[in-house]
Amino acid sequence: MGTGADVRDILELTGGENDGPISKKDLINSDKKKTKKATETLTFKRPEGMHREVYALLYSDKKDAPPLLPSDTTQGYRTVKAKLGCKKVRPWKWMSFTNPARRDGAIFHHWRRVAEEGKDYPFARFNKTVQVPVYSEQEYQMHLHDDGWTKAETDHLFDLCKRFDLRFVVVHDRYDHQQYRKRSVEDLKERYYCICGKLTKVRAASGTEPKIYIFDAGHERRRKEQLDKLFNRTPEQVAEEEYLIQELRKIETRKKEREKKAQDLQKLIKAADTTTELRRAEKRVSKKKLPQKREMEKPAVPETAGIKFPDFKSAGVNLRSQRMKLPSSVGQKKIKAIEQILLEQGVDLNPMPTEEIVQMFNELRSDLVLLYELKQAHSNCEYEQQMLRHRYEALLKTGTGSITGASTPGGETPSWPSADDIKVEAKEQIIDVVGAPLTPNSRKRRESASSSSSVKKVKKP
Repeated sequence: MGTGADVRDILELTGGENDGPISKKDLINSDKKKTKKATETLTFKRPEGMHREVYALLYSDKKDAPPLLPSDTTQGYRTVKAKLGCKKVRPWKWMSFTNPARRDGAIFHHWRRVAEEGKDYPFARFNKTVQVPVYSEQEYQMHLHDDGWTKAETDHLFDLCKRFDLRFVVVHDRYDHQQYRKRSVEDLKERYYCICGKLTKVRAASGTEPKIYIFDAGHERRRKEQLDKLFNRTPEQVAEEEYLIQELRKIETRKKEREKKAQDLQKLIKAADTTTELRRAEKRVSKKKLPQKREMEKPAVPETAGIKFPDFKSAGVNLRSQRMKLPSSVGQKKIKAIEQILLEQGVDLNPMPTEEIVQMFNELRSDLVLLYELKQAHSNCEYEQQMLRHRYEALLKTGTGSITGASTPGGETPSWPSADDIKVEAKEQIIDVVGAPLTPNSRKRRESASSSSSVKKVKKP
C-alpha cells in the first residue's frame, strides 16, 4: 500500500533537497539518514498497558498515516534493495576505448559513466608481463658463448620465452626443430637460466653478491624418468610393492614393541636397585638417630617403589587406615596377585593400622608389586628367547639339511634342546626381521633356486 511520501511524490509537492542527481552515498547511507531524522523528531513512549499494535495505529503530525492494508517494509532476512528517491540518475554514455595491453590499436565501445570519460581502461592493470633479459652482441661473445648453442638459436629461444611468458611447454611446442637441433624442455630451461645467471653476475654492482636461480637439469630428467617408471609398472609389481610396504610396517611395529619392553625392563631393574639402596640407607640412619627423633620423623616410602601411596598433608582429621588403601593406578591383576601372595604367606589383608604397621605393610605391598612385574618381564624374556631358539633351529634345518649333521670346527656336534623340553604357551607366531616372509616373486625365485641346487646334489657321485 502506498504511503504519504508516494502521494506527495505523485503530486510533485517535494523539492529542494531531492532535485540533485542520485549518488552512491544516497543509496548506501539511506538508512543512516532516516535514523538521524527519526532521532531529531519527538518520540513518545508507549503507555503502559497498551499493546504494540494499537500504539502503532496512532497518528501524529510528524509521522505518515498508517497503511490501510498490511505491508511488510522490514528488511530482516531479505536482501537489501536499493531505495530510489526523487533525485536524477547519473548519466551514462556510449563511448569508445582502447586497451593499452594490445599493440594492434583496436578500438572498442561500451557504456560508461560520463564522469569517467577520458580515464584509462580499468582492466589494463592486470596485464603483467615477464621481464626477459636482453643481451648485446658484445656480452654474448664475451660471457654467453656456448659450443652447443649458436647465437641464432639462442635468439630464437629468448624470443619465444618473451612471447609466451616463460611457459616452457609452449615454447618447446613452438620451437623450430627443423631449422635447429631437437631440444628437450630441460635443455631449453637449462640454457635460459644459465644465461640469466651469467648476466646477473656480470651486471651486478661491485662488492655485492646477487641471488642467482640455478636450474638442475639432471635432477629434473631423473625425476621424470622415475615418474615414467612408476607409471609403467605392471599390476604384479604394484602388488609386490604393497606387500613389501605392509611387511615393513609390521617389522617396524614389532621393533617398537621390543624397544618399549626393553625400556620397561630397565626401569624395573633400576627401581629394584634404588629401593634396596634406599632401604639400606634408611636403616643406617635410623640406627644413628635418637629414640625421640624416631617418633617425630617418619620415614617416607621411596618414589621409585612399585606403588606410590598418596601423602595426606592436607589439614583435617584422617585415619591411618586410609594410608593403606591402594591407589587407583594399581590394576585388578596386581591387586589379586598381592592378595594371593599375602594369603599364602599368612599375612592379614587388613592389619591393625598403627604407625609402624602402616609403613611396613605399604612397603611390603610395594615390593610385592615390583616382584610381580619383574617375574612377568622375566617370563616374557624367556618366551622370546625360546622363540628365537626355535626359529634358529628351523633356519638350520632349512639351510644345512639337519641339525645333527652340522658340526663345530673341533668336531663336536652342537646340542640343542628338544621341542619336548621347551613348554611355551600357545601364542601368535611373531615374525622377526631375520625371519621376515619373502614376497611372492622372491619366494618363487628362492624355490626355483633350491630345487635346482637339490638336482645338482643328486647328480654328483
